[in-house]
Amino acid sequence: MSLPVDHEFDSEAIISAGSSVPTSTEQSLNGTDRLDVASSGTRTTVGDDNDPDTPVGPRPIRNICCVGAGYVGGPTAAVIAFKNPQIRVTVVDKDERRIRRWNSRHLPIYEPGLAEIVRIARDGVRNHPSPPASSKPDGAPHILNEHEAHKAHNRQEGITASSRVPNLVFSANVSKCIRQSDIVIIAVNTPTKMRGSGAGSATDMTAFEAVAADVVQHARNGSIIVEKSTVPCKTAQMIQEMIAVRRPGEHFEILSNPEFLAAGTAIHDLLRPDRVIIGSATTEAGKTAAETLAGVYSGWVDEARIITTNIWSSELAKLVANSMLAQRLSSINSISALCEATGAEINEISASIGMDSRVGDKFLRAGIGFGGSCFKKDVLSLVYLAESLGLKEVGAYWRQVVTMNEYQRNRFTSRVIKCLNNTLVGKKITLLGYAFKKNTSDTREAPALEIIKTLLDENPGEIAIFDPCCNPYVIESEIRQLRGYGPPALRDDGGAVKVYSDVYEACASSNAVLIVTEFDEFRNTELVAVPHSSNPPPGHLPLNQDMPEFPGTEAISRKGSASDLLYVAYAEKDLEIEPNCAVDCPDCQRENGSEVTVRKLSNNLPKNQVDWERISNNMETPKWLFDGRCIIEIKKMTQLGIRVESIGSAGF
Repeated sequence: MSLPVDHEFDSEAIISAGSSVPTSTEQSLNGTDRLDVASSGTRTTVGDDNDPDTPVGPRPIRNICCVGAGYVGGPTAAVIAFKNPQIRVTVVDKDERRIRRWNSRHLPIYEPGLAEIVRIARDGVRNHPSPPASSKPDGAPHILNEHEAHKAHNRQEGITASSRVPNLVFSANVSKCIRQSDIVIIAVNTPTKMRGSGAGSATDMTAFEAVAADVVQHARNGSIIVEKSTVPCKTAQMIQEMIAVRRPGEHFEILSNPEFLAAGTAIHDLLRPDRVIIGSATTEAGKTAAETLAGVYSGWVDEARIITTNIWSSELAKLVANSMLAQRLSSINSISALCEATGAEINEISASIGMDSRVGDKFLRAGIGFGGSCFKKDVLSLVYLAESLGLKEVGAYWRQVVTMNEYQRNRFTSRVIKCLNNTLVGKKITLLGYAFKKNTSDTREAPALEIIKTLLDENPGEIAIFDPCCNPYVIESEIRQLRGYGPPALRDDGGAVKVYSDVYEACASSNAVLIVTEFDEFRNTELVAVPHSSNPPPGHLPLNQDMPEFPGTEAISRKGSASDLLYVAYAEKDLEIEPNCAVDCPDCQRENGSEVTVRKLSNNLPKNQVDWERISNNMETPKWLFDGRCIIEIKKMTQLGIRVESIGSAGF
């Protein structure tokens, strides 16, 4: 069973992680430390050798606390716990409803592979035998002998990982969990500031500052404080100043460990990261703290991919990385406008320039613009940083990236209205997709919402929405917030917007279908099976060629160790009982209602593609399809009598 929220972790089950935290007055920072603003994150140290709470000698990492149970904190903590069964990892959040969902069978966020990892780390696995041959799906290859061979290998290597105790805990008791931890990770949302000085560009640090204050107040002396949230450069100095005021004479190290997760591939990004950046003070104490955190990652991340920097470089690296990626998307989107005007095809252009090794093919797919919680706010944060330092030209350059993104989205919506004779009155428009990208339920900064706002101004008969990942109840709650922009938007409230759980009902009698999110379900070309590979494409859990793979499962490797195989399909009976959901769980409401059952999280592939012929047969004439993600083969749609307007194409 899962550990109770405030259960003390069994000390006998804890194994040394082989790393230590700053342990002496000479090594550690204290409340009187000053960050040298002109340096690369160095600091001076003044200690008190008589402090009885000052840790002495090296000690293992036994407890990690992650503050923030959102899209970053939840998956990050789950993977750390899964890969470090000897460490107790606690995720805390003041939102008790969110914590209840993390402790249930319906997690508050959707990411491929997340449910399986949470299930193992949160609930534990009993010692289970190999699956009998009769339990394998019909036609599955016989691999029982291979599995037995790996069990023999495990015995030779001294690996006993066929069972494990729970070590991932979700709790609303923030202060207690912070006090018990050796490392405290801050992973809260840092959106763009919307009011006051810097509005529209600066980062809103309200939530981060509040959590940092709680951490500084309750953290155990000698703990390591880690910035996981995307924060402005010099945030570590702000935390250090808090320590100077609230905990003078006590010792903490502050690290920057930015996340580089993409929605829809977060688990893949955590298991196979391109790099892990750890920024610290350049003192011996800072380097020791960085090595301590690196030890947590080294269990499954190659040491060559763990980069240590000074703390300012680490804080700035995340803003620059996302800004560069956003810049590429805005660049290719600007070219798509030229393609539409000249008759060139954007997909052909992207393929051509992507083959240039100096450019590469990543982030060159044109669309209606980027969304999500990161790109826009990080670009704007970089703009604000440049402008606040008097670098106006630098700020103007990066601000144009956001401007181009908004231009692309508005250009797409204008194209829809123009093709429908400049009027939507009495017409039904269907949006396929609501999340900002495929394989996620994340709707933050989703282009769909802005598109809906523009379409509502045209007084349509109906705006239908279908998304295969997003819960209709969640979409409806967000649409209701549009009341501040005018009359009620939802059909139930007298407006035009209706959210569907069936794609064919959503498209029935539509005058136009808009593909807003690039879900594979919406493609009209055959999906290619993913080959068995040690370097899988984004969105698929990594497989190890040296390990057997049970049919219907995904294998998650730990540097090639057979001990970390996740035989989810066969281990299900050996998992502890999964907790029940709260009575207000929206997914339970959906399952118990008249809508179709929620997609089972552990069974994402194969995807069921929509039957476009069926959709075409039930559309109003003329039949319009607006491809905002360049995923439709136009010739096939033309054969069905559907007119296609696609980003970066001259059109019908």
